[in-house]
Amino acid sequence: MKFREKIKKDPSEKKEKKTSFKEKIKGSFNKKYIKNGSYSMVISAVFIAAVVVINMIVGAVPSKYSEIDVSDQKIFSIGDQTEKFLKKLDKDVTIYQVAASGSEDETIKKLLQKYEDASDHITVKQKDPVVNPKFTSEYTDEQLTANSLIVECGERSKIVDYNDIYETSVDYNTYSYNTTGFDGEGQITGAISYVTSEDLPILYTLDGHGEKELDSVIREDIEKANMEIKTLNLLTEESVPEDAACLMINSPASDISIEEKDAILSYLENGGKAMIFSDYTEESMDNFDAVLENYGVKRAEGIVIEKDAQHYAMQTPYYLVPTVNNAEPVTSFFSSGYFVLAPYAQGIQKTDSVRDTVTIESLLTTSDSAYSKVNVKGESLEKADEDIEGPFDIGVSITETLDDEKETQIIYYSTANLMDSQINQAVAGGNEQMIMESLNWMCSSEGKETISIPSKSLEISRLTLTAYDVSFWKICVMGLIPGFFLIAGFCIWLKRRKA
Repeated sequence: MKFREKIKKDPSEKKEKKTSFKEKIKGSFNKKYIKNGSYSMVISAVFIAAVVVINMIVGAVPSKYSEIDVSDQKIFSIGDQTEKFLKKLDKDVTIYQVAASGSEDETIKKLLQKYEDASDHITVKQKDPVVNPKFTSEYTDEQLTANSLIVECGERSKIVDYNDIYETSVDYNTYSYNTTGFDGEGQITGAISYVTSEDLPILYTLDGHGEKELDSVIREDIEKANMEIKTLNLLTEESVPEDAACLMINSPASDISIEEKDAILSYLENGGKAMIFSDYTEESMDNFDAVLENYGVKRAEGIVIEKDAQHYAMQTPYYLVPTVNNAEPVTSFFSSGYFVLAPYAQGIQKTDSVRDTVTIESLLTTSDSAYSKVNVKGESLEKADEDIEGPFDIGVSITETLDDEKETQIIYYSTANLMDSQINQAVAGGNEQMIMESLNWMCSSEGKETISIPSKSLEISRLTLTAYDVSFWKICVMGLIPGFFLIAGFCIWLKRRKA
C-alpha cells in the first residue's frame, strides 16, 4: 500500500516540479529578459541621440576650432594680420563664390569659411552661374573664371579673379604651367579692405633721376594693399601733392636738384611720410644726402663687409644677414623669425647734431666686426687702414613730432637690393614682408588702414644658411657624427675582444 502510494505520489511531484520550472522560465522571460531588453533599447536610443546632438554641436563649432591646418604654408588658415583686421571690421561684407554647384574649389571654400567664422560681419554665399546667369553682369561686363570671387560692401565691390588667387609659372622645357603659389588670403583680405575703405592712400614714387623700377612682386603687394601708385616729377610739379600718403625715393642714380631737395624737405617738415632706398654710387649726391642729414643720418663711404660668419650668406661677406631689431615699424616681422638678406649695403651712421624732436630707431644692424670698404674696386676685401669701423645700421626709422600734432615718418634702407625678387626668394619672402610692414606702418598712420598679405608658396622652400651655419653643419655631418659612431664601434669591439 505504501509502495503504491509512493508510486502514485511521484508523478504528481514531477508534474508539480515541471509546472514550477515552466513558471520560473516564464517569469524570467517576462521580467528579466524583457526588462533587460527594454533597458538596452533605452540605452541605445540615448546613445544614438547623444551622437546626433554631439555631431550637431561639432557642426556648429567654427572651423578654426574644429579643423587643424597641417599644411606647410597654412593655406587653409588666416594669419594674425587678417585676424586683427577682421576684429576691427565694422561694416557688413558679402563674399560670393561664383561656381557651379559641386564644382567649388575646396581650398577656396574652406578659406572663405575661416573668414566667416572670424567675423560676424562676413557672409559667404555661393552663386551658380547656370542658375543665376545674369548675376555677374551686375558687377562686370567681362566673363568671370569659375571660382572667382565678388566681394561687396554697400555700393562698393571688387572682383577677385580665380587666376589671381593661384600663381603659375611656365616650364619652357615642357611648355606646361605649374602652380607655384596660393594668394587666397592676400587677395580676399585686400578686397575686403578695398570695399570697406572710403579713401585709398596714394604712394608717389620720385622720378627723373634714374631711379630703379619697382620690382613686380613689391608692386603687386602695394596694389594688393589698395595703395594707388603714381609717379612724381618734382621739376614739373614743384611740390609733393597734398593727397600723398607716402613718398618713395627708390635709389636715384643721379642727384636731385636744390629745388627738389627743398620741396621734399618742405613736405617732410609738414608731417610727410617717406620711404627711401639708396645704393652705392660714385656720383656726387649732395642734395640727396642733405635730406638724410636733416634727420640725423648719413651714408658711410663704400659698402659694408661682414667678418662675422653668422651675419652673411652664400659665402659672400657683402651679402649681409643683419640683425632685425624690435622696433615699432617691424614689430610683427621681428617676431616672425624670418631672415633679411641685404647685398651691397652701405653703412648708415647717425650724425652728432640733430634736433631733440627727432627720434632714430635701428631696424637692421650689422655685427660689431663689420666695416665699410672704401675702395670698392679693390681686388681684396681684407680690411685696410682707410676702411671705416662698424657696427652700422643698414635700416632705420626716423620720426619727428611737430607742434601741430603731426608726425614726420621716414623709413630708410641703404640698399635697394632688398626689393629684388631673387634676393627675396633666398630668404623665403622675408625682405618683402619687412618692406610691406614698414610701408603699411606709415600709410596706416594717416587714419587709412592698409594691409598686405604675401602669397603662400606651393614650391619647395629654400633654406638660407649663414656662413657660420654652413661651417657648423659641415663639422657635425662630416666630423662629429661619423666620429661618434667610430668611437662607439671601437669601444664595442674592444669590449667583445676582452670577453
